[in-house]
Amino acid sequence: MSIRERLSGNEAAATAMKQINPDVVAAFPITPSTEIPQYFSTFVSNGTVDTEFVAVESEHSAMSACIGAEAAGGRAMTATSANGLSFMWEMIYIASSMRLPIVMSLVNRAVSGPLNIHNDHSDAMGVRDAGWIMLFSENNQEAYDNLVMAHRIAEHKDVLLPLMVCQDGFITSHSIENIELIEDDLVKNFVGKYEPKHYLLNSKEPISMGPLDLQAYLFEHKKQQSQAMVNAKQVILDVAKDFEKMTGRSYGLFEEYKLEDAEIAIVCMNSTAGTTKYVVDQLRANGIKAGLLKVRVFRPFPAEEIAKALSHVKAVAVLDKADSLNACGGALFSDVTSGMQVNKVMVPTVNYIYGIGGRDTKSTDIESVFNDLEKIVKTGNIDNPYRYLGLRG
Repeated sequence: MSIRERLSGNEAAATAMKQINPDVVAAFPITPSTEIPQYFSTFVSNGTVDTEFVAVESEHSAMSACIGAEAAGGRAMTATSANGLSFMWEMIYIASSMRLPIVMSLVNRAVSGPLNIHNDHSDAMGVRDAGWIMLFSENNQEAYDNLVMAHRIAEHKDVLLPLMVCQDGFITSHSIENIELIEDDLVKNFVGKYEPKHYLLNSKEPISMGPLDLQAYLFEHKKQQSQAMVNAKQVILDVAKDFEKMTGRSYGLFEEYKLEDAEIAIVCMNSTAGTTKYVVDQLRANGIKAGLLKVRVFRPFPAEEIAKALSHVKAVAVLDKADSLNACGGALFSDVTSGMQVNKVMVPTVNYIYGIGGRDTKSTDIESVFNDLEKIVKTGNIDNPYRYLGLRG
């Protein structure tokens, strides 16, 4: 029997952390993720969890403390946003290269400068190739569910990679929605006990971690990280199947919304998917075969699967909530089009940079994208594939 509640995205994340009851949480406050460790600290103070909460002096220190705790044999979690993630940057790479399955809640926010505290995906895109598994969450329910599944994925013997669960700052993190929570004992049994094979405090196996790694071995170790990311794809699906048995809620690498017979489709991530679903429904009511592919798993990127899902569509628009500043589109667009090309799926595809710094993206904006796709289908002309949505001037 699930527990019906009304929580913000940050409260949902903190609740999942409470039910997981990690050994260590180390965090430093930064808007809009501050509430997650704040809420969690109340669970520590009132004895609901026996987690060691470490209030550090910076985000760099927060990730360093998580690395130390995980290397010692503990289960560690943290949360951050934007500039905080940037400050962690050095340690983000070290966590993944040391194969430490830390779980982090990343509440997406624009990275400075200029200073902006509102939502886009520039923070996540800045570390997209750092060796972390990356799950994106459309709403509060998905942010909660992703966190419950996170440790099972990250700690799997064939993976052993850190994992971040992303949700949109303020849009979901501070908005209250109905949510179905899982009973504490079911979460505890689902996540399981963390029993690492190798850890620093094991007196029977003296080891060093993070040593100097020069020409003779670093290449091979990086290939092992890459293979772990490949392995993660199947593990994510396997864990999702077990999660569905427990809750009835189904998750894949991505969600296909009315995509099966769609002629035009949008690809996007996080909360924008909710707005797009609304527009798809409106267009369908008018006889227009529109669809959505919502990416849930961004790393590892399901290139082959996405290409197959889009292979029958006549035109596609990929929406990026961060600009790669490379003169050839955003990161999601590059990954989608690369996957389609490699898998010999030739569908006209355009990119829209949107929502930078929290710029509102309304249903009329999404509808205009579908209108553009209809024109591409009719004329066969893309013209400029690198576009902006909702940009003034």
